[in-house]
Amino acid sequence: MMLGLDYGSIWWDIIDDFSSLSDEKRWLISAFGGIIFSLISNIFFFKSYEFTGIITPFVFKGFTKLNKAQKLEWMNRGFSTFHALFVAIASVYFILFSDLFDENAHEKLIIYRRSTLSETILGMSSGYFLSDMAMIIWTYPTLGGLEYVLHHGLSMFAIMQSLLSGEAEYYIFMVLFTESTTPFVNLRWYFDVAGMKSSKLYVWNGIAMFFGWLAARIVLFGFFFYHMYNHLDQVRQVHIITFYGLLTVPPILAIMNLFWFFKIAKGMIRTLRKKTHTS
Repeated sequence: MMLGLDYGSIWWDIIDDFSSLSDEKRWLISAFGGIIFSLISNIFFFKSYEFTGIITPFVFKGFTKLNKAQKLEWMNRGFSTFHALFVAIASVYFILFSDLFDENAHEKLIIYRRSTLSETILGMSSGYFLSDMAMIIWTYPTLGGLEYVLHHGLSMFAIMQSLLSGEAEYYIFMVLFTESTTPFVNLRWYFDVAGMKSSKLYVWNGIAMFFGWLAARIVLFGFFFYHMYNHLDQVRQVHIITFYGLLTVPPILAIMNLFWFFKIAKGMIRTLRKKTHTS
């Protein structure tokens, strides 16, 4: 007679054991998990596109004609899209649907609120940024220039500081939501490499990227600074490194977002003018 296993009970025991670990151990496990998942996913994407004739023809028949650098970037952008969707959905959940950061739901100051789930997601995200920045540096400048190194470095510093101090997770998730624009950026690159710059999909993706960037990286940052100003009494209570991190990292990211936004706007206007002229 086969013995039945209570998988639900086993799963909850694992969660309880994980929750009982120290903050540092939870972060290390989560970050390591993010790194491993990133590496496995990158290998999976590469092997699927490079060595099989099953997936590639349905996605992009010209993949085999790409040079080595383009294949590497194709693979890298595939996982960056997955990470962006993952953290964007998590950010929406914690900010809008969970009561973790609801000011009326808890007595604890919003600047100090956190949970095992939120820390796990931030740990996995820091693992992604660490592994992706390592790839950028290793293949420099194939996957991006100094601006990408700066962006990833600042993001990783902010996430790790929040995890180790247990502070400002609300603001970290607001900044992570800006990753929701990454799929549009990656699609633009895919369409470009596939020779589809004259297609309607390329144009509509460009318009979606413009408005998505405006909402997630311009307007949201305005709300970020507004919220922080209204909660300055709480912000002043955090650790000195967290405090100066909040005063420096978001403004630098905001300036970078504005710079990229103007480039996106110019590119969209140029594309629409060409499309109108052709029509």
